[in-house]
Amino acid sequence: MSQILDTIAIRGEGLWLLLGRLAMGSLFLPTGLRKLLDPGAFADYIGKKGMFAPLFFWAVVAALVEFFGSFAVVIGFQTRLAALLMILFSIAAAFLGHQFWALEGQAYIAERINFWKDFAIAGGFLILFVRGAGPFSFDRR
Repeated sequence: MSQILDTIAIRGEGLWLLLGRLAMGSLFLPTGLRKLLDPGAFADYIGKKGMFAPLFFWAVVAALVEFFGSFAVVIGFQTRLAALLMILFSIAAAFLGHQFWALEGQAYIAERINFWKDFAIAGGFLILFVRGAGPFSFDRR
């Protein structure tokens, strides 16, 4: 069975890397765009979560990283740099957005799950950072 799976993985490597990039990047494209279009609302949100000043500056930086980093991952442009930025973004989002340790009950459970999901997403970007974008990318053109 492992030989069959190895064959499928190796023969379809380019396609699997493309599909993985599309899945990972598309998670952040709409939310990054929403933050770019209304950075003030995002600045208010991160202020309520305990982010330090200057809130508007950090909101714009985060929105730029989230949108353009995920877009670069999707198209496979400067993929290693984009993946590294998205790793940092995901870890920051985990600690800033999902402070489960300060909650109780159902909120604690939900935020703890989301915290670790952000770390899992960072792990996916780490694999992309190490492996690269694959043959169906601007990096290979």
